[in-house]
Amino acid sequence: MGFGVWKKKQNGLAIAGPPLLAGLLLWVGISIGHSAGLPTAESQSRDKESQNWNYSRRGIDLLMDGDAGTAIGVFRQIQQNDPKSPLGYLLEAQAVWWRIYYSTANLLDPDVFDVARQDISPEDSHFSDLTNVAVTRSQIALRAGEDVARNNLYEGMAYALQARLLGLRGKDLATARAGKKMRIFLLAALKVDPNLVDANLGLGIYNYYIDNLPPAIKVLRVLGNVPGGNRDLGLQQIQKAAEHGDLVREEARFYLAKNCSGDREKKYSKALEIFQQLARDHARNSLWVLLCAGMRLRLGQTRDGDRLYRKVYQDTQGKTSETDRAVHRAARDRLVRMHPKEKIVY
Repeated sequence: MGFGVWKKKQNGLAIAGPPLLAGLLLWVGISIGHSAGLPTAESQSRDKESQNWNYSRRGIDLLMDGDAGTAIGVFRQIQQNDPKSPLGYLLEAQAVWWRIYYSTANLLDPDVFDVARQDISPEDSHFSDLTNVAVTRSQIALRAGEDVARNNLYEGMAYALQARLLGLRGKDLATARAGKKMRIFLLAALKVDPNLVDANLGLGIYNYYIDNLPPAIKVLRVLGNVPGGNRDLGLQQIQKAAEHGDLVREEARFYLAKNCSGDREKKYSKALEIFQQLARDHARNSLWVLLCAGMRLRLGQTRDGDRLYRKVYQDTQGKTSETDRAVHRAARDRLVRMHPKEKIVY
């Protein structure tokens, strides 16, 4: 999802000939220069896109650093800068999803950390409002024929977030239905602009998820007219988003590692490598080290896993952010299980 940056170009004007003609040309040249300096609707639109891009990247970096609160403030700058665009609302919904994830998910789950410990959170209503606004803004823009590829992408990503929350709660059929809506819009986006690599993340997750549904749920999928998936294609699409994505690159890496570390793939070394990369790129978020510790255990490297759990536990001790509290609790729970006779305090 690229955002172009507009740059004004100036060309020199050689003036020759009689003094009167030279003066006339000089006046014309000055007039042209002044007109070129005036902002046009196109240049203002491109400047706005550039600002939104900068806000988006800054907010996503904060989000991956575990600072969802500050990231939300940045995403709201996009909403103020361009209130008709779905982008700011979409990204804020993404940040709220991470807050829900930290507060409700079982970060130690053996199927890779995305199964909820509880079915509801105080953030659910706000999350729903944000995704609905993003969908509405996208639909208005599409009806007006504005930036069709990107607004299809935005609407698809809004449904992807809804599916993600349903998936966190283990609601397979509802997740598949939301994924079906997502798929329609992401395919439409790629049809208009095949270079929107970000669409591959949602399509990849869909393909992988649908192909790995339990047999009983697959029957319901057929009855519900939900299109089938393709595990291998899904992994390829997520890999593409992880390598070449724009605004979804970090999350694509997370989901690629998630799939690699599951019982279906058992690619624990690859998952560890990806989590280590995230830990290097976003060192302020101890979640990535926690996930590295889990992969060490799955690789049979108990001593290294134990060391990393203790590091996370100590690094987050006494910290008050929602991310640090959640990760600290998870590290403590793991250490208690590993060392039941050891006194480990909160």
